[in-house]
Amino acid sequence: MTQFDLTDDQLQIQEMARKFTADAISPHAAEWDEKHIFPRDTIREAAELGFGAIYVSEEAGGIGLGRLEAALIMEAMAYGCPSTSAFISIHNMAAWMIDRFGSAEVKQKYLPSMIPMERMGSYCLTEPSSGSDAAALKTKAVLDGDHYVVSGSKAFISGGGENEIYVTMARTGEEGPKGITALVVEKDMKGVSFGAQEKKLGWHSQPTAQVNFDEVRVPVANRVGAEGEGFRIAMMGLDGGRLNIGACSLGGAQRCLDESIKYTKDRKQFGNPIADFQATQFTLADMETELQAARCLLYVAAAKVTANAPDKTRFAAMAKRLATDTGSSVVDRALQLHGGYGYLMDYPIERFWRDLRVHSILEGTNQIMRVIVSRDLLRQ
Repeated sequence: MTQFDLTDDQLQIQEMARKFTADAISPHAAEWDEKHIFPRDTIREAAELGFGAIYVSEEAGGIGLGRLEAALIMEAMAYGCPSTSAFISIHNMAAWMIDRFGSAEVKQKYLPSMIPMERMGSYCLTEPSSGSDAAALKTKAVLDGDHYVVSGSKAFISGGGENEIYVTMARTGEEGPKGITALVVEKDMKGVSFGAQEKKLGWHSQPTAQVNFDEVRVPVANRVGAEGEGFRIAMMGLDGGRLNIGACSLGGAQRCLDESIKYTKDRKQFGNPIADFQATQFTLADMETELQAARCLLYVAAAKVTANAPDKTRFAAMAKRLATDTGSSVVDRALQLHGGYGYLMDYPIERFWRDLRVHSILEGTNQIMRVIVSRDLLRQ
């Protein structure tokens, strides 16, 4: 073993996630995509393995793993369905925020039902008018006795309309990041409503909708962290979310590379398997090289986030940018290698091509990842 190998425990976790994916996700993912099925039962089966609370502390009932182990799980599940894997990642981010920053009261109130994913969690930061400029959010929470009165809207929310719990960033004070507070809002609180389900290019196995708050009374006890700490908490959540979405890209791209190797060995043109042609061989070699490089950076970044290293945010941003760009590029070349068949829904490539495209947009666009990296470099 070298310092760059996974440990025996990590290999066992990876194998468990791969087996679950092969048995419970891969055989059904095409149908989920085609029919827009939200696979609640399968997601809850994942939670039975601990995948609903991967880095929630053991004291709170989670499995208390690190960010590398989480990335291994997300990568393995994305080999079957990136959309479903990413949905589970977002739930984990919401649960971790409650566990890491919530009071004993709010943890007891929500985590026992979130860990088995009886109740599922959404992360609500983005708004119709604030995407990359997240600190400009306009959703307000006005203190009124022992409640906050919340008004505003959140956009592109995974789980919107289906999930029961919404960890929501709202403005309680001044303009900018220091005036933002995190609150746990429940689906059935009076004044909570949802827009129509968004019609998306990909990610068909998970619901996405606008979440609206019309003077929703949220107990002060539902606050996560102190007033004014919401933006910092949200950004810390995104360090892990960026690793997971990068891992989802790695898993999806690995599936498409494996499919391409099989296809090019079987597909014959000009009397030979197309895998015998050097152009095909060079394409496969580049796909493998770039995928391995992105994977190495992502695993290093995951270790840094677990260790709370000073450069963790920069590494998470670099890893997310590289893994998601590389993943989409690998899948695009896989589609090209499959030719016209790659464009058909009879083969899985087009589904991964659609699912992975959004990964360079969400959890912070890849342009914002470059802003984060360059600011950190120039600050030194």
